[in-house]
Amino acid sequence: MRPQLVIVGAGPRGTGLLERIAANAPELYAGSGLDIHLVDPYPPGGGRVWRQEQSPLLWMNSHAEDVTMFTDDTVRMDGPVRAGPTLHEWAALDGRTFADRRLQGRYLRFVYERALAELPPDITVHHHPTRALRVGGPREGRQQVWLEGVPRPLLADLVILALGHLDAELDEEQAELAAYARAHGLVHLPPDFTADTDLSALRPGEPVLVRGFGLAFVDLMVLLTEGRGGRYEGETYLPSGREPVLYVGSRRGVPYHSKIGYDWTGDRPPLPRFLGPAETAELRSRPGGFDFRRDVWPLVEKELGFAHYHRLFTAHPERTASAWTDFEEKYAAAGGPAELDALVAAAVPDPADRLDLAALDHPLAGVRHASHEDLQDGLRAYIENDLTRRHNPSFSADLGVFLGLLSVYGQLVRLGDPGPWWHGFFSYLASGPPGPRLRQMLALSRAGLLRFLGADMAVTAEDGVFRASGSTVPGYSVTARALVEARLPEPTVGRARDPLLRELRADGAAETPEGLLRVDPHDGRLLDGAGRPHPRRFALGPWTDARTPGAFTRPRTGGPAFRQNDATARTALAFLRARSGRAAA
Repeated sequence: MRPQLVIVGAGPRGTGLLERIAANAPELYAGSGLDIHLVDPYPPGGGRVWRQEQSPLLWMNSHAEDVTMFTDDTVRMDGPVRAGPTLHEWAALDGRTFADRRLQGRYLRFVYERALAELPPDITVHHHPTRALRVGGPREGRQQVWLEGVPRPLLADLVILALGHLDAELDEEQAELAAYARAHGLVHLPPDFTADTDLSALRPGEPVLVRGFGLAFVDLMVLLTEGRGGRYEGETYLPSGREPVLYVGSRRGVPYHSKIGYDWTGDRPPLPRFLGPAETAELRSRPGGFDFRRDVWPLVEKELGFAHYHRLFTAHPERTASAWTDFEEKYAAAGGPAELDALVAAAVPDPADRLDLAALDHPLAGVRHASHEDLQDGLRAYIENDLTRRHNPSFSADLGVFLGLLSVYGQLVRLGDPGPWWHGFFSYLASGPPGPRLRQMLALSRAGLLRFLGADMAVTAEDGVFRASGSTVPGYSVTARALVEARLPEPTVGRARDPLLRELRADGAAETPEGLLRVDPHDGRLLDGAGRPHPRRFALGPWTDARTPGAFTRPRTGGPAFRQNDATARTALAFLRARSGRAAA
């Protein structure tokens, strides 16, 4: 039989993997014949999240010029670069456009079809529009992939899991809130992909508690306002009368930072500088392992600070008190935080030009308002200030930090998953909403349809209702009959509803303490409890401890997902070529 490769998941990650197979096959797999089976109930290319059958009101949170599925010479990989158009080049859009998700789905379909066309003629792709239920088979033998509604399994020489965002069982707190809602006739909407959530139970005019202030909240806000017939005229929102009143809070109590609205000019910071391949290799080689906060975070802080100050000194030297070369030498030699703080205080006169990551992560720490209305004024001022700063190139050190974050993420994937705090921190600073979405928040706030609850939002269920409070307005609380958890389900294998992941767990696949699949950081092979890589099973994506910030990325930023795809594709092709040779013999 011809070798058989099964890829479970045909969204952006599976599509990117197919693109890398097509790029590497001429070198590694010419003339050997191969069947590739893509298993996904959603259309190849966009998958579930980027499918075309969703509201046109939902946007991407990146400029069209910042979205690519194609490699370039900044990606450190063994395979060949195959250049291709960015989203804005392919769609003939203004590069600063925030395209809707349906258009991105069409772009991903184009990438998928181009990959098909570039495969050698003796490699055939078969799409199975269903779900994979489980994977069986011996470590050293052919694998069996059982599909929903199909009596016989697919036989596979290799299986690659390219799963995206999946549904999950409720955690203990959510389960208690859901049970209370059922018992008292309330509405509890758990973490979910917002485009798939049935929002019809959220009634016009009624208060709705929303926990979560990131991108899932932005989608919820859009679907419950414009999605119900409201519209914007300039800075004013004109309601349809069908909107609920959203009371939103979170741990930080503020929305994610706006996407930066200006272009880069001048020299980029030379990254990586303090956290690169040598440092990650040293951390991985430590016999006793390493601790993220103790051993890695100081390197992250120094890397982000270097990116920030490189931009400040080179683009805005009038706001510094020394030459960059002098500062850079002292910065590199500085030891602990106290020495760095003293150096920065002497060289950067204005505290507003200094990078304070702790203050960024906790913007409302110690902030108290006397009343709920005072908080509304305070949060509107905070959002206005964020919009002003993120669209003013005078503060382009912020863009330097953004580039630093991308560089850091590319290195951290070599170390295994650093935990949910890092992913949240990265998204908060680097993957926030388009500026126009924050302006819509301001308009909705002025219209009284969006009310801010502040930091440290806590929810209780009592007296037949949900009650929410926060630390920013002591003593204030609000009650409602509806609660929405505005975030994606945590990718935890132990609570995954996906039967394939549950079966892998039962079969001995190793997990991190956070419940992610452990994989070989080089090529994505699944690890077992003894740390042995499975010779025939691979996994890529958010359910693994090598998860990246996305399956596509900004051009010329190294694309860690592209690097992973290339390594996995090359390992798989080499294995399948050897298997094909043995079969021929």
